[in-house]
Amino acid sequence: MKRGLSLLLVLGFVAAVVLSGAGRDREPKITVHNPLGQPPAIARVPMAPRIDSLEGKTIYIVDIGFTDTHQFFTEMRDLLSSRYPATTWVVRTKIGTYFDDDPALWAEIKEKGHGMIMGIGH
Repeated sequence: MKRGLSLLLVLGFVAAVVLSGAGRDREPKITVHNPLGQPPAIARVPMAPRIDSLEGKTIYIVDIGFTDTHQFFTEMRDLLSSRYPATTWVVRTKIGTYFDDDPALWAEIKEKGHGMIMGIGH
């Protein structure tokens, strides 16, 4: 009797599990993509070679137009001129924002300059 009752309980439990759907997914599986995506390989660009001396060179100080930076770069030019009198320091303001291209300025720097300091802002 006890054995029959135990067997009946086990069969009842198994039937309840099978009929209730436990053990199988109730919702369909979804595919999740990596939010980082697949970024392209980065092409490394080497830094420009250092110039051996500032003597007799022209160095451009480029202001991108960030708020109140032109006065700072003008004062920086004056300070650098006093410390390196044999070097010509030129302050230029780039058109647009940091992300905008300024081909005319880059051409001027390539033609007349030996180096550049680019002031980004804060």
